[in-house]
Amino acid sequence: MGKKLKLPAEKIRRLVPDMGACSASDMITVEGKDVGWMCRVEPENAQDSGWRFLAGQESQDYVDNPDNHGIYDVNTICNYDRSIIPFLHAPPGTAYERDPGTGVFVKAPLR
Repeated sequence: MGKKLKLPAEKIRRLVPDMGACSASDMITVEGKDVGWMCRVEPENAQDSGWRFLAGQESQDYVDNPDNHGIYDVNTICNYDRSIIPFLHAPPGTAYERDPGTGVFVKAPLR
C-alpha cells in the first residue's frame, strides 16, 4: 500500500520547468509541513536533480529510515512549498535552512 500524500495528484500544477527528481521527507509530503532545510548534492544519475528536502524537524533515526522519504519530481515539492522556487538553480554543494525567526531561507552548512 502506498503512502497517502497530503496533496492528491490532481492538485499538482506545473510551477517550474522539468528539473528531474529529488528526495523529500514524509513530513513534507505526507504530513504537509513546509520545507525547513534543503540542499543540493551532486546528482546520482541523469534523472536526479540533486535536491534533498527536509522539514527540519526530523530526528537522525527518522532520516536514516528510507521508508520516511520518497522520490518526487522537483515540481511536486514546489507545490507543497512554493518558497523554495527562487533557490532551485543553486549549484550542488549548496544548502539553505528556514530561519525560525523570519521564515526566510538563509544559506546553511551542508550536513
